Amino acid sequence: HKMIIDAGAYPSPLGYGGFPKSVCTSVNECMCHGIPDSRELKDGDIINIDVTVYLNGFHGDTSKTFFCGEVDEASKRLVKVTEECMLRGIAACKHGVSFKKIGRRISEHAEKHGFGVVEQFVGHGVGRVFHSQPIIYHQRNNMPGQMVEGQTFTIEPILTMGSSSIECDMWEDGWTAVTTDGSLAAQFEHTILITRTGAEILTKC
Repeated sequence: HKMIIDAGAYPSPLGYGGFPKSVCTSVNECMCHGIPDSRELKDGDIINIDVTVYLNGFHGDTSKTFFCGEVDEASKRLVKVTEECMLRGIAACKHGVSFKKIGRRISEHAEKHGFGVVEQFVGHGVGRVFHSQPIIYHQRNNMPGQMVEGQTFTIEPILTMGSSSIECDMWEDGWTAVTTDGSLAAQFEHTILITRTGAEILTKC
């Protein structure tokens, strides 16, 4: 929170729909929208940190899954493939391409490695408004629509340890979504800008 404020920005999640913190932190079986709390991270955990800031009239939304200490090989592979899926989705993007191509590219890569793609959570338009059209589905779909030069939206797939573990349960806080079977989940996210020839990643460090 302090880093964002010191940089002259505002943390977009704080107060959004009643969300109580400035970032989302999703540990292990938490798919997304975890609320930071006093739980200490342990050796072997994985954690997704989702950061959105509002700066100069625009929101930028990004997330990354990190390792805590020594992580087992299965967790490492899940995280690696999740990032690859996001990048393959981004690589499919340019002016005139159907949105459904994103989901196809992500699903193909995830399935090849035996992982499930969560369907309940989507990418979204982002810019002057935090969440807007278009809606980006990360699984195979037949939704209509094509990308247009100048559009900005997120691609943010969530993968789980198996195709049978993509269902989620919501905690009573109304935000925290966890895998129903307790299996691990990982997520990566970037905000991109559609151009004539491809996509520019706006949240790349």
